[in-house]
Amino acid sequence: MTKYSYFLLLCCSLLLGGCQSVEQLSIDYMLSAEVSFPSSLRRVAVVNNMPPILDNQLIVEETDEKKKDQTEVARKTGYFNGNAQIATESLAEALAHENYFDEVVICDSALRANDMIPRESTLSKDEVEELTENLAVDFLIALENVQIRSLRKIEFFPDWRMYVGTLDVKVYPTVKVYLPQRTGPMVTVSANDSIFWDHTSSNMTSASSGLITDENMLKEASEFAGVIPVKHLLPYWTTANRYLFTGGSVNMRDAAVFVRENNWEQAIELWKQTYEKKKKGKQKMYAAYNVALGYEMQDSIYKAEEWALKAQKVAYEIDKIEEKKNQSTVDFSDVPNYLAVTRYLNALQERKEGMTRLNAQMQRFKNDF
Repeated sequence: MTKYSYFLLLCCSLLLGGCQSVEQLSIDYMLSAEVSFPSSLRRVAVVNNMPPILDNQLIVEETDEKKKDQTEVARKTGYFNGNAQIATESLAEALAHENYFDEVVICDSALRANDMIPRESTLSKDEVEELTENLAVDFLIALENVQIRSLRKIEFFPDWRMYVGTLDVKVYPTVKVYLPQRTGPMVTVSANDSIFWDHTSSNMTSASSGLITDENMLKEASEFAGVIPVKHLLPYWTTANRYLFTGGSVNMRDAAVFVRENNWEQAIELWKQTYEKKKKGKQKMYAAYNVALGYEMQDSIYKAEEWALKAQKVAYEIDKIEEKKNQSTVDFSDVPNYLAVTRYLNALQERKEGMTRLNAQMQRFKNDF
Protein backbone atom coordinates (compact mmCIF):
# COMPACT_ATOMS: atom_id res chain seq x y z
CA MET A 1 0.00 0.00 0.00
CA THR A 2 2.90 2.32 0.75
CA LYS A 3 4.42 1.75 -2.67
CA TYR A 4 1.14 2.48 -4.41
CA SER A 5 0.62 5.76 -2.53
CA TYR A 6 4.16 6.90 -3.21
CA PHE A 7 3.95 6.22 -6.93
CA LEU A 8 0.54 7.89 -7.16
CA LEU A 9 2.04 10.94 -5.45
CA LEU A 10 4.84 10.95 -7.99
CA CYS A 11 2.47 10.81 -10.92
CA CYS A 12 0.25 13.51 -9.48
CA SER A 13 3.34 15.67 -9.14
CA LEU A 14 3.88 15.38 -12.87
CA LEU A 15 0.66 17.26 -13.38
CA LEU A 16 1.68 20.29 -11.38
CA GLY A 17 2.06 23.36 -13.54
CA GLY A 18 0.24 21.87 -16.50
CA CYS A 19 -3.01 20.40 -17.73
CA GLN A 20 -2.59 16.67 -18.09
CA SER A 21 -4.91 13.70 -17.64
CA VAL A 22 -3.81 10.40 -16.13
CA GLU A 23 -5.53 7.02 -16.17
CA GLN A 24 -4.60 4.15 -13.90
CA LEU A 25 -4.15 0.69 -15.42
CA SER A 26 -3.41 -2.67 -13.86
CA ILE A 27 -1.04 -5.18 -15.36
CA ASP A 28 -0.68 -8.84 -14.40
CA TYR A 29 2.64 -10.47 -15.10
CA MET A 30 4.57 -13.49 -13.97
CA LEU A 31 7.70 -13.16 -11.89
CA SER A 32 10.39 -15.77 -12.33
CA ALA A 33 11.41 -17.93 -9.41
CA GLU A 34 14.94 -18.53 -8.20
CA VAL A 35 14.65 -22.04 -9.63
CA SER A 36 13.38 -23.10 -13.05
CA PHE A 37 12.33 -26.67 -13.75
CA PRO A 38 12.53 -28.19 -17.24
CA SER A 39 9.40 -29.70 -18.75
CA SER A 40 10.74 -33.23 -18.21
CA LEU A 41 10.35 -32.88 -14.43
CA ARG A 42 6.60 -33.36 -14.03
CA ARG A 43 6.30 -35.53 -10.89
CA VAL A 44 7.80 -34.37 -7.61
CA ALA A 45 7.95 -35.85 -4.12
CA VAL A 46 8.10 -33.57 -1.10
CA VAL A 47 10.05 -35.32 1.66
CA ASN A 48 10.77 -34.59 5.30
CA ASN A 49 14.55 -34.63 5.69
CA MET A 50 14.72 -32.80 9.02
CA PRO A 51 16.78 -34.68 11.63
CA PRO A 52 15.17 -35.37 15.04
CA ILE A 53 17.71 -33.10 16.76
CA LEU A 54 18.84 -29.97 14.92
CA ASP A 55 22.20 -28.36 15.52
CA ASN A 56 21.04 -24.81 14.94
CA GLN A 57 22.77 -21.54 15.67
CA LEU A 58 20.69 -18.80 17.25
CA ILE A 59 19.22 -16.33 14.79
CA VAL A 60 20.38 -12.98 16.08
CA GLU A 61 18.94 -9.80 14.61
CA GLU A 62 19.31 -6.12 15.34
CA THR A 63 16.01 -6.12 17.22
CA ASP A 64 17.49 -8.53 19.77
CA GLU A 65 19.91 -5.85 20.92
CA LYS A 66 17.60 -2.88 20.43
CA LYS A 67 16.80 -0.90 23.54
CA LYS A 68 13.21 -0.79 24.70
CA ASP A 69 10.99 1.99 23.45
CA GLN A 70 9.49 4.34 26.02
CA THR A 71 6.14 2.59 25.67
CA GLU A 72 7.61 -0.90 26.07
CA VAL A 73 7.31 -2.56 29.46
CA ALA A 74 8.35 -6.16 28.68
CA ARG A 75 9.81 -8.31 25.96
CA LYS A 76 10.81 -11.93 25.49
CA THR A 77 12.63 -13.52 22.56
CA GLY A 78 12.18 -17.23 21.87
CA TYR A 79 13.79 -19.70 19.49
CA PHE A 80 12.10 -22.87 18.22
CA ASN A 81 12.49 -25.66 15.72
CA GLY A 82 9.44 -26.02 13.52
CA ASN A 83 7.20 -29.07 13.33
CA ALA A 84 8.68 -30.95 10.39
CA GLN A 85 5.58 -33.01 9.57
CA ILE A 86 3.26 -29.99 9.51
CA ALA A 87 5.72 -27.95 7.41
CA THR A 88 6.24 -30.79 4.92
CA GLU A 89 2.50 -31.30 4.45
CA SER A 90 2.03 -27.55 4.01
CA LEU A 91 4.82 -27.37 1.43
CA ALA A 92 3.34 -30.24 -0.59
CA GLU A 93 -0.14 -28.70 -0.45
CA ALA A 94 1.16 -25.28 -1.53
CA LEU A 95 3.05 -26.79 -4.47
CA ALA A 96 0.03 -28.83 -5.55
CA HIS A 97 -2.20 -25.74 -5.34
CA GLU A 98 -0.09 -23.99 -8.02
CA ASN A 99 -0.90 -26.76 -10.57
CA TYR A 100 2.62 -26.43 -11.94
CA PHE A 101 3.55 -30.13 -11.74
CA ASP A 102 1.50 -33.06 -12.98
CA GLU A 103 1.76 -34.80 -9.62
CA VAL A 104 2.94 -33.88 -6.12
CA VAL A 105 3.60 -36.80 -3.79
CA ILE A 106 4.25 -36.34 -0.07
CA CYS A 107 6.51 -38.35 2.20
CA ASP A 108 6.16 -36.56 5.52
CA SER A 109 7.62 -39.34 7.65
CA ALA A 110 11.06 -38.25 8.83
CA LEU A 111 13.70 -39.95 6.69
CA ARG A 112 16.19 -39.74 9.54
CA ALA A 113 13.86 -40.63 12.43
CA ASN A 114 15.63 -43.96 13.01
CA ASP A 115 19.18 -42.62 12.84
CA MET A 116 21.25 -43.96 15.73
CA ILE A 117 24.21 -41.68 15.11
CA PRO A 118 24.39 -38.19 13.59
CA ARG A 119 25.18 -38.07 9.86
CA GLU A 120 25.28 -35.60 6.99
CA SER A 121 21.77 -34.24 6.50
CA THR A 122 22.17 -33.87 2.72
CA LEU A 123 20.65 -36.83 0.88
CA SER A 124 23.16 -39.01 -0.93
CA LYS A 125 22.89 -39.87 -4.60
CA ASP A 126 21.87 -43.44 -3.72
CA GLU A 127 19.18 -42.21 -1.32
CA VAL A 128 17.77 -39.85 -3.94
CA GLU A 129 17.69 -42.53 -6.61
CA GLU A 130 16.03 -45.00 -4.24
CA LEU A 131 13.40 -42.49 -3.13
CA THR A 132 12.54 -41.30 -6.64
CA GLU A 133 12.20 -44.89 -7.80
CA ASN A 134 10.07 -46.00 -4.84
CA LEU A 135 7.85 -42.93 -5.02
CA ALA A 136 7.67 -43.02 -8.85
CA VAL A 137 8.68 -39.38 -9.24
CA ASP A 138 11.20 -37.43 -11.31
CA PHE A 139 12.85 -35.50 -8.49
CA LEU A 140 12.64 -34.53 -4.81
CA ILE A 141 12.06 -31.34 -2.86
CA ALA A 142 13.26 -31.94 0.69
CA LEU A 143 12.45 -29.90 3.77
CA GLU A 144 15.77 -29.71 5.60
CA ASN A 145 15.20 -27.24 8.41
CA VAL A 146 12.67 -24.86 9.96
CA GLN A 147 13.83 -22.28 12.49
CA ILE A 148 11.47 -19.92 14.25
CA ARG A 149 12.27 -16.74 16.15
CA SER A 150 9.54 -15.11 18.23
CA LEU A 151 9.46 -11.70 19.90
CA ARG A 152 6.75 -11.08 22.50
CA LYS A 153 6.32 -7.48 23.62
CA ILE A 154 4.02 -5.62 25.98
CA GLU A 155 3.60 -1.88 25.50
CA PHE A 156 1.63 0.63 27.53
CA PHE A 157 0.08 3.68 25.86
CA PRO A 158 -0.78 6.18 28.61
CA ASP A 159 -2.97 8.36 26.41
CA TRP A 160 -5.25 5.40 25.82
CA ARG A 161 -4.52 3.73 29.18
CA MET A 162 -4.22 0.47 27.28
CA TYR A 163 -1.71 -2.35 27.17
CA VAL A 164 -0.92 -3.85 23.77
CA GLY A 165 0.64 -7.28 23.52
CA THR A 166 2.32 -8.24 20.24
CA LEU A 167 3.92 -11.41 18.96
CA ASP A 168 6.15 -11.03 15.93
CA VAL A 169 7.34 -14.37 14.55
CA LYS A 170 9.94 -14.80 11.85
CA VAL A 171 10.11 -18.18 10.13
CA TYR A 172 13.22 -19.53 8.37
CA PRO A 173 12.59 -22.69 6.29
CA THR A 174 15.32 -24.38 4.24
CA VAL A 175 14.55 -26.72 1.34
CA LYS A 176 16.78 -28.52 -1.13
CA VAL A 177 16.02 -29.83 -4.61
CA TYR A 178 17.50 -33.20 -5.60
CA LEU A 179 17.76 -34.84 -9.01
CA PRO A 180 18.51 -38.58 -9.19
CA GLN A 181 21.33 -38.15 -11.70
CA ARG A 182 23.21 -35.55 -9.64
CA THR A 183 25.49 -35.83 -6.65
CA GLY A 184 24.33 -33.41 -3.98
CA PRO A 185 21.39 -30.99 -4.12
CA MET A 186 20.70 -29.07 -7.31
CA VAL A 187 19.80 -25.96 -5.36
CA THR A 188 19.23 -24.84 -1.78
CA VAL A 189 16.53 -22.31 -0.96
CA SER A 190 16.82 -20.52 2.39
CA ALA A 191 13.96 -18.07 2.72
CA ASN A 192 12.18 -16.23 5.52
CA ASP A 193 8.97 -14.36 6.21
CA SER A 194 7.02 -13.03 9.20
CA ILE A 195 3.62 -13.44 10.81
CA PHE A 196 2.15 -11.26 13.53
CA TRP A 197 -0.44 -11.32 16.32
CA ASP A 198 -1.60 -8.65 18.76
CA HIS A 199 -4.02 -8.26 21.65
CA THR A 200 -5.18 -5.15 23.52
CA SER A 201 -6.37 -4.97 27.12
CA SER A 202 -6.71 -2.58 30.02
CA ASN A 203 -4.27 -4.64 32.13
CA MET A 204 -0.85 -6.06 31.44
CA THR A 205 -1.61 -9.68 32.35
CA SER A 206 -4.56 -9.91 29.99
CA ALA A 207 -2.61 -8.25 27.16
CA SER A 208 -0.03 -11.01 27.48
CA SER A 209 -2.33 -13.98 28.07
CA GLY A 210 -4.62 -12.93 25.21
CA LEU A 211 -1.88 -13.65 22.69
CA ILE A 212 -1.59 -17.02 20.97
CA THR A 213 0.23 -19.67 23.02
CA ASP A 214 3.67 -20.93 22.03
CA GLU A 215 2.17 -24.33 21.22
CA ASN A 216 -0.39 -22.93 18.78
CA MET A 217 2.08 -20.41 17.43
CA LEU A 218 4.47 -23.26 16.63
CA LYS A 219 1.75 -25.11 14.70
CA GLU A 220 0.75 -22.04 12.67
CA ALA A 221 4.33 -20.97 12.07
CA SER A 222 5.25 -24.48 10.89
CA GLU A 223 2.32 -24.45 8.46
CA PHE A 224 3.40 -21.01 7.27
CA ALA A 225 6.95 -22.33 6.79
CA GLY A 226 5.75 -24.67 4.06
CA VAL A 227 4.25 -21.82 2.04
CA ILE A 228 7.27 -19.51 2.15
CA PRO A 229 9.61 -21.38 -0.28
CA VAL A 230 7.00 -21.79 -3.03
CA LYS A 231 7.49 -18.39 -4.67
CA HIS A 232 11.24 -19.07 -4.66
CA LEU A 233 10.66 -22.42 -6.39
CA LEU A 234 7.86 -21.61 -8.84
CA PRO A 235 6.98 -18.61 -11.00
CA TYR A 236 4.11 -16.58 -9.59
CA TRP A 237 1.73 -13.89 -10.77
CA THR A 238 1.68 -10.36 -9.44
CA THR A 239 -0.44 -7.28 -10.17
CA ALA A 240 1.10 -3.84 -10.59
CA ASN A 241 -0.38 -0.40 -11.12
CA ARG A 242 0.65 1.63 -14.16
CA TYR A 243 -0.28 5.15 -15.24
CA LEU A 244 -1.20 6.32 -18.74
CA PHE A 245 -0.98 9.96 -19.85
CA THR A 246 -3.98 10.77 -22.06
CA GLY A 247 -4.24 14.53 -22.64
CA GLY A 248 -2.39 17.52 -24.02
CA SER A 249 -2.78 16.88 -27.75
CA VAL A 250 -5.04 15.28 -30.34
CA ASN A 251 -2.66 12.34 -30.77
CA MET A 252 -2.57 11.66 -27.04
CA ARG A 253 -6.36 11.71 -26.78
CA ASP A 254 -6.81 9.52 -29.88
CA ALA A 255 -4.23 7.07 -28.56
CA ALA A 256 -6.20 6.78 -25.33
CA VAL A 257 -9.22 5.69 -27.39
CA PHE A 258 -7.12 2.96 -29.04
CA VAL A 259 -5.97 1.82 -25.58
CA ARG A 260 -9.59 1.40 -24.46
CA GLU A 261 -10.07 -0.79 -27.54
CA ASN A 262 -6.95 -2.75 -26.56
CA ASN A 263 -5.29 -1.64 -29.80
CA TRP A 264 -1.83 -0.97 -28.43
CA GLU A 265 -0.13 -1.00 -31.84
CA GLN A 266 -2.10 1.99 -33.11
CA ALA A 267 -1.70 3.83 -29.80
CA ILE A 268 2.08 3.33 -29.91
CA GLU A 269 2.26 4.77 -33.41
CA LEU A 270 0.47 7.95 -32.31
CA TRP A 271 2.70 8.32 -29.23
CA LYS A 272 5.81 7.88 -31.39
CA GLN A 273 4.56 10.61 -33.71
CA THR A 274 4.16 12.94 -30.74
CA TYR A 275 7.60 12.05 -29.44
CA GLU A 276 9.25 12.79 -32.81
CA LYS A 277 7.26 15.99 -33.31
CA LYS A 278 8.15 17.52 -29.94
CA LYS A 279 11.75 18.70 -29.54
CA LYS A 280 11.59 18.77 -25.75
CA GLY A 281 9.23 19.23 -22.82
CA LYS A 282 6.67 17.23 -20.90
CA GLN A 283 4.61 16.13 -23.92
CA LYS A 284 7.71 14.45 -25.35
CA MET A 285 8.34 12.73 -22.01
CA TYR A 286 4.69 11.64 -21.67
CA ALA A 287 4.75 10.19 -25.19
CA ALA A 288 7.95 8.19 -24.57
CA TYR A 289 6.62 6.97 -21.24
CA ASN A 290 3.37 5.80 -22.88
CA VAL A 291 5.28 4.00 -25.64
CA ALA A 292 7.21 2.14 -22.95
CA LEU A 293 3.94 1.21 -21.24
CA GLY A 294 2.46 0.06 -24.55
CA TYR A 295 5.36 -2.30 -25.18
CA GLU A 296 5.23 -3.58 -21.61
CA MET A 297 1.54 -4.38 -21.97
CA GLN A 298 2.54 -6.54 -24.95
CA ASP A 299 5.37 -8.17 -22.93
CA SER A 300 8.06 -6.55 -25.09
CA ILE A 301 10.17 -5.68 -22.07
CA TYR A 302 13.38 -4.81 -23.91
CA LYS A 303 11.59 -2.29 -26.14
CA ALA A 304 9.74 -0.95 -23.11
CA GLU A 305 13.04 -0.36 -21.33
CA GLU A 306 14.44 1.39 -24.43
CA TRP A 307 11.57 3.89 -24.44
CA ALA A 308 11.57 4.34 -20.67
CA LEU A 309 15.23 5.37 -20.97
CA LYS A 310 14.20 7.95 -23.57
CA ALA A 311 11.53 9.27 -21.22
CA GLN A 312 14.07 9.41 -18.41
CA LYS A 313 16.46 11.42 -20.58
CA VAL A 314 13.75 14.01 -21.31
CA ALA A 315 12.77 14.11 -17.61
CA TYR A 316 16.44 14.68 -16.76
CA GLU A 317 16.36 17.84 -18.84
CA ILE A 318 12.93 18.98 -17.62
CA ASP A 319 13.93 18.76 -13.95
CA LYS A 320 17.39 20.23 -14.66
CA ILE A 321 19.15 17.40 -12.86
CA GLU A 322 22.57 18.50 -14.07
CA GLU A 323 22.20 21.87 -12.36
CA LYS A 324 21.06 20.25 -9.10
CA LYS A 325 23.85 17.70 -8.81
CA ASN A 326 26.00 20.01 -6.70
CA GLN A 327 23.21 21.06 -4.36
CA SER A 328 23.58 19.80 -0.80
CA THR A 329 19.90 18.85 -0.59
CA VAL A 330 17.35 18.20 -3.30
CA ASP A 331 13.70 17.95 -2.31
CA PHE A 332 11.36 15.41 -3.90
CA SER A 333 9.24 18.23 -5.30
CA ASP A 334 12.28 19.55 -7.18
CA VAL A 335 12.61 16.47 -9.44
CA PRO A 336 9.13 14.84 -9.69
CA ASN A 337 9.34 13.92 -13.38
CA TYR A 338 12.74 12.28 -13.12
CA LEU A 339 11.77 10.31 -10.01
CA ALA A 340 8.48 9.05 -11.51
CA VAL A 341 10.03 7.90 -14.78
CA THR A 342 13.03 6.36 -13.00
CA ARG A 343 10.74 4.41 -10.72
CA TYR A 344 8.94 2.95 -13.71
CA LEU A 345 12.26 2.21 -15.43
CA ASN A 346 13.43 0.31 -12.34
CA ALA A 347 10.27 -1.82 -12.43
CA LEU A 348 10.93 -2.71 -16.08
CA GLN A 349 14.55 -3.56 -15.36
CA GLU A 350 13.49 -5.88 -12.55
CA ARG A 351 11.22 -7.70 -14.99
CA LYS A 352 14.04 -7.91 -17.54
CA GLU A 353 16.47 -9.29 -14.97
CA GLY A 354 13.91 -11.93 -14.03
CA MET A 355 13.59 -12.97 -17.68
CA THR A 356 17.38 -13.13 -18.04
CA ARG A 357 17.67 -15.24 -14.91
CA LEU A 358 14.95 -17.59 -16.14
CA ASN A 359 16.68 -18.04 -19.54
CA ALA A 360 20.01 -18.73 -17.82
CA GLN A 361 18.41 -21.34 -15.59
CA MET A 362 16.81 -23.07 -18.56
CA GLN A 363 20.12 -23.16 -20.40
CA ARG A 364 21.82 -24.65 -17.34
CA PHE A 365 19.14 -27.35 -17.18
CA LYS A 366 19.66 -28.18 -20.86
CA ASN A 367 23.36 -28.65 -20.18
CA ASP A 368 22.61 -30.92 -17.20
CA PHE A 369 20.31 -33.09 -19.28
